[in-house]
Amino acid sequence: MREYAIRRLAGAAVVVALVSIIVFILMHLLPGDALLTKLGETGRIPEDQMDELRAKMGIDDPLYVQYFRWVGDIFDGSMGESLIYDGREVSGRIMDAAPVTLELGLLAMAAAMVIGVPLGVIAAIRQDGPIDYLCQAIALTGLSVPSFLIGLLVIIYGTLHFGYRPPREYIGLTEDPIGNLKQMAIPVLILGYGLAASIMRMTRSTVLETLRQDYTRTARAKGLAARVVVWRHVLRNALIPVVTMAGNQAAFILSGALIIEILFIMPGLGQLTYTAIIQRDYTQVQGNALVVAAIVVLVNLVVDLSYGLIDPRIRYG
Repeated sequence: MREYAIRRLAGAAVVVALVSIIVFILMHLLPGDALLTKLGETGRIPEDQMDELRAKMGIDDPLYVQYFRWVGDIFDGSMGESLIYDGREVSGRIMDAAPVTLELGLLAMAAAMVIGVPLGVIAAIRQDGPIDYLCQAIALTGLSVPSFLIGLLVIIYGTLHFGYRPPREYIGLTEDPIGNLKQMAIPVLILGYGLAASIMRMTRSTVLETLRQDYTRTARAKGLAARVVVWRHVLRNALIPVVTMAGNQAAFILSGALIIEILFIMPGLGQLTYTAIIQRDYTQVQGNALVVAAIVVLVNLVVDLSYGLIDPRIRYG
């Protein structure tokens, strides 16, 4: 398993490096000028001063020079300085925003598993019955409607008809845990709905397939209770593809979290990235994208390594 983990880590490093190159190129293809954004309302200044400022910011250097300078900043831990906010390191701003996004994403994944797996099992056990059809309808809705649209509908109709108001100020988890969780509840459910729908359908499919296996029939023939057969024998084998799918949805959860943060005015990586794109703060966007890519790769690695815990028969080559 150690050799397998080392190989996967090496592959993950290559993926993150490729992502850094792609993001760097895409950011520099966007129209706009970070210097003009930074000057803001101060207006135009003489061209020679603008050239001097661009040279100081390093945005007039050849692209390969800018890229390798940024790579050096990554290895020293700063990830460069914001082009807009003087003296603010990119890594520092990410550290301020990342806990919000990670909390939102982890809670959404947990909620999706807690909701999706039991409903998928119930739908499989009650195949072709009213409960099965209801669960499938709920899942189809979750798969068809994007989270940002659900968020907009909740905000609009919640405000008009139910007195709901999105919080104007974010409450930190360490500041007030209860207030934080209350504030997170609706964004978490909106973000987790789509993933819960996918998990529900996958669980239903794998449980139905596992119920038809010979070892399941043997367990039933031995007189084991249906509940024991399902939760001890069927679910353990059925969970592997479900966990794989949930891990592969980490990118979906994070991208959805970025949008939900903007809708609900949460100071996470989504708000930070959106603001940085508008301001053409290249180094900040690059740093954010690199961190998100690293998180997605790490989640998939953890999922792969978790198979052995779910099913001890699995061996890593």
